[in-house]
Amino acid sequence: MKRRMILACGGAAMAAAVILLAQRPAADPLIEGYRLVEVASVADAMEQLYGKRGHMSHRMRPVFPCKFAGPAVTVLLEKAEHQEGSKAAQGMLDAIDAAPPGSVYVLVVPDGEDIAGVGGLMATAMRYRSLAGAVIDGGVRDVPQIRRIQFPVFSTGIVPSTSINHYRFKAANVPVQCAGVEVRPGDIITADEDGVAVVPNEKAAEVLKRAQELDDTEHRMYPFIEKFRSIREAVDRFGRI
Repeated sequence: MKRRMILACGGAAMAAAVILLAQRPAADPLIEGYRLVEVASVADAMEQLYGKRGHMSHRMRPVFPCKFAGPAVTVLLEKAEHQEGSKAAQGMLDAIDAAPPGSVYVLVVPDGEDIAGVGGLMATAMRYRSLAGAVIDGGVRDVPQIRRIQFPVFSTGIVPSTSINHYRFKAANVPVQCAGVEVRPGDIITADEDGVAVVPNEKAAEVLKRAQELDDTEHRMYPFIEKFRSIREAVDRFGRI
């Protein structure tokens, strides 16, 4: 089934993948479409339709190869040195427990490339609450656990540090700037090995339709190029590059 492509995530943990498929919520046709279409086509569709950048910075990379999509749940931290431990981060944790199954946890850690906003504990909670994935504008840690449970996480780096006592929870489900693009609660996040794209919820149907058309054209070009060994002829015929 095509749905099994959602977490076509490198190498291991077959049992974890089976459990996750069993826990998945009923598919929304729009989200299902974004799970299958290529992120590059989504980025192109955003630019062609609206003249707008819809993709995050190249710094946003996956812990392991994976593909997912879902509506955004946003969380914003703020820098603040303190000695309150996890109490100051409580809202960040509450947002995980309140997130609907299938959603994507989007966390912004200002100036946080060397600070892990998410680690193994939070990732495990998201995994077993059936979130689709997490996108962290900041660092991530506990990579062996995240890979073991096969929970998809994109971040701007892998670091051993912690945000506890260095950051506070500021807000949840508010518009945020994440790796160069605005993300609002409910916007569609779609991610694969090329990167992460964000689609405003009200434009999601139109963008998906155009992205699917671009995917279809490109996938028909591959065998043409293989047969005729000419990229120029392919572009002239199909009008896609």
